[in-house]
Amino acid sequence: MKVYVYAICKNESKFVDRWMDSMCEADGVYVLDTGSEDDTIEKLRARGAAVECEIIRPWRFDTARNRSLELVPLDADICICTDLDELLHPGWRKLLENAWRPGTSRAAYRYTWNFNPDGSEGYVFWTEKAHSRLGYMWTHPVHEVLTWTGPGQEGGKVYVEGMQLDHRADDSKSRAQYLPLLELSVLEDPEDDRSLHYLGREYYFHGRWQEAVVTLKRHLLLPGATWADERCASMRYISRCLIQLGRREEARQWLWRAVAEAPHLREPYLELAAMLYEDRNWDGVVYLTREALRITERPRSYVSEAASWGSLPWDLLSLGLYYSGRYGEAYEAALRAASLAASDERIARNLELMRARAEGGL
Repeated sequence: MKVYVYAICKNESKFVDRWMDSMCEADGVYVLDTGSEDDTIEKLRARGAAVECEIIRPWRFDTARNRSLELVPLDADICICTDLDELLHPGWRKLLENAWRPGTSRAAYRYTWNFNPDGSEGYVFWTEKAHSRLGYMWTHPVHEVLTWTGPGQEGGKVYVEGMQLDHRADDSKSRAQYLPLLELSVLEDPEDDRSLHYLGREYYFHGRWQEAVVTLKRHLLLPGATWADERCASMRYISRCLIQLGRREEARQWLWRAVAEAPHLREPYLELAAMLYEDRNWDGVVYLTREALRITERPRSYVSEAASWGSLPWDLLSLGLYYSGRYGEAYEAALRAASLAASDERIARNLELMRARAEGGL
């Protein structure tokens, strides 16, 4: 079986060695350089990568990725698209080959998109950038998607347990180009629900609250916007924007809608619980956090947030219980929170306070 890696890059000399080390299990590495002014190209070639250079104007991520895919030999059985600030864990090839079956055309594997300051994982979801050589192309100017365009039906997808890609982000890179590219993506395909959700989210990141609300409401009205997880995320972003606009009661209503939309996700319960905590609605906090904790299987989609699977639900639960006078239960919940956030001084202080109250010391 032939397995090749392909990528795009620009001015990423500092990542070359660690990236090539993590890709060394591939039969070949193919890179499209889109205008490096440092020694990225030379370092890649010295490490054995095949590198071509091309300036993409106007810039689009899908165009660049498609050009990089064209560099991959046609005898490839599996192609894997990565970026130079991403690293595959050792042993990935054997795991991928063992999972790949006749008729497979795409593979999904675990992806850590970012890491917390203490080194723990942040956003984690499953990505699908390992695929057969023919029949695929990248679409959308940004947040590009691997799309089946080949003859007949797309082949099967396998989940590669144990295979993991880590994103060790280059924080010096600007996101300024994302917003205009997302606006272009929506202009090109106004009915694409994914692009409209991302655009609304990007307006939120830029503090353009009213535009974000309008755009995310448009997302929810699209006929193709049927994925509950992403619909729930749009509702939560709408709520956040409404808070910024001083419309708190309306924001609370949108969070209740988010809970109803995706009751299988922890995130809407916990976001609403945090709002009720600010409102000093202790019974509401307890109810919502307990509902969140009933969900024990972490989703594999990108909307799953690390905080929801860490100390947050237990921390909120302990506070709701404490302020409603249930000190023993509060202490038990605080113990769970502390076990998941050993370096959090506030949680540690709360644990001692709740222990004292539970033992009758206060």
